[in-house]
Amino acid sequence: MREEFWAGSGQVDAEPAVTAGHLEALAQAGFYGIFAPAGEGGLGLSHADACAAVEELASGCVASTFLWVQHLRLLNAVLDPSTPERWRAQLRRDVVAGRCKGGAVLTGLMPGPVRLAATRVAGGWRLDGQAPWVSGWGTVDKLYVVARAHEHGLVSLLLEAHEQPGLEVLPIRLAALNATSTVRLSFRALNVPEERVLGEGRYDEAVQTSEGLRLNGSFALGLAKRCCLLFGPSKLDAELAARREQLDSAGPEEMPAARAAACELAVRAAHALAVERGSRSALAGDVAERLSREAGVLLVFGSRPAIKSELLRRFAGGGPTSPA
Repeated sequence: MREEFWAGSGQVDAEPAVTAGHLEALAQAGFYGIFAPAGEGGLGLSHADACAAVEELASGCVASTFLWVQHLRLLNAVLDPSTPERWRAQLRRDVVAGRCKGGAVLTGLMPGPVRLAATRVAGGWRLDGQAPWVSGWGTVDKLYVVARAHEHGLVSLLLEAHEQPGLEVLPIRLAALNATSTVRLSFRALNVPEERVLGEGRYDEAVQTSEGLRLNGSFALGLAKRCCLLFGPSKLDAELAARREQLDSAGPEEMPAARAAACELAVRAAHALAVERGSRSALAGDVAERLSREAGVLLVFGSRPAIKSELLRRFAGGGPTSPA
């Protein structure tokens, strides 16, 4: 799979959407059901195994892997016994097989001021706010949406992934990973029926930042791994192993520093590859040029204030040191 992604990643970078062949390969290999039992067509992997799989896939094609990972929130929902039975029964097979693809709107999990608010109304909920980064528009079928129900509450909802009254879609162009078909969504009094509630819970920033940040860290590791393979044996290989171990062992307090260290390594590895390749890397479409752009995007993807502060400390000697 990594080899197939590796060979096609340059083409993906030049296209407005991830090629269907990459998505079909993921489905055929069972990755859309990565956490589902093998008897259902899934892979039955643990979270740790999934992090390793994301790293391998991202070392081949970051954009294709990034788009696929958005599906995992919907997958977890249909595998969760606490999700309403009607949705588990209706969607489970198709979600596991990748016939029904999920996108993720996780704005409610972001720290700081409420960006996407859910207000209880007669018959359901009303959504107001923005989701600044939603990938897979035009490819995904359902949106797994997490909104802040109140200061300390969360509600998870299932929406159809298309324009509708109360939902405005604004395409955005990314400097890299543009094939992920990323958009900005604006919610303006979007009414969601109660039957589309997947779950409710309490917002706890510490709980929200550990597993998700670890999985996202695999993108930086995967990009650094590809650079190392192209560059050849060097001290970067040992540092890659160290950054992987740091992420694997980090708890919630240590995770921001571990994420920052992995992202910094990805940038340095991409720049080292550019230097090694010489003037070729200045050409648009060269592998080092693309990996450098992708590493830049990973610096700010799925970030948190503590990650930003640690990166600024590493790069510029500015910003407060993170608690980790």
